[in-house]
Amino acid sequence: MRRHREGHQVRHIGWLRAAVLGANDGIVSTASLIVGVAAAAATKNDVLLAGIAGLVAGAMSMAAGEYVSVSSQSDTEKADLKRETAELRANPAAEEDELAGIYIARGLDKHLAQQVARALTKKDALAAHARDELGISEITAARPIQAAFASALTFSIGAALPLLAVVVTPAPAVVTAVALSSLVYLALLGAVGAKIGGADIVTATIRVTFWGALAMAVTAGIGLLIGKAV
Repeated sequence: MRRHREGHQVRHIGWLRAAVLGANDGIVSTASLIVGVAAAAATKNDVLLAGIAGLVAGAMSMAAGEYVSVSSQSDTEKADLKRETAELRANPAAEEDELAGIYIARGLDKHLAQQVARALTKKDALAAHARDELGISEITAARPIQAAFASALTFSIGAALPLLAVVVTPAPAVVTAVALSSLVYLALLGAVGAKIGGADIVTATIRVTFWGALAMAVTAGIGLLIGKAV
């Protein structure tokens, strides 16, 4: 058979979701925090301190949250695989019939489905059931450490960008500089994430930028109200 290389983007799904989530949250949460604090008439040093605290706390929170949530997914996958292993050991014939039924439902005729099920069961029964019955594959399998590291790293990078705007911008222009630069960063993030994932760039860019702008606008409004109240 003639082989050719195919570059499917789904292979990136494990780390891409965590990385985009981390970077987006880093930019949005830190920029919103900075804008809210600055809008409340805080000093530039106060704004910078709040931003740094937000970066550190957010990165740790993202790492812990991703690790815990993806570990839960991993535990569920392991439990399902353990249960499937026991079922294969207890009643291999019924499991082979179940596999054939899956292929029949996907469009194969009964005889061919039984042949495929028999061949895959002979090669690696658990792998066949994991992929076709449980939907677990090497690409989609949960990787808690990878997700935690990707989220924490990209959150830190994303959060550092609004902080940089605070450092290089005069105090009166901090809110405007942080808001505008963060919207640019979010647009770039949406475009890059869509490019890597093979999705529509325009749609992804608009979606990421819109929600980031909304978050900053709401936080700035609250900051203004609190600033006037105190």
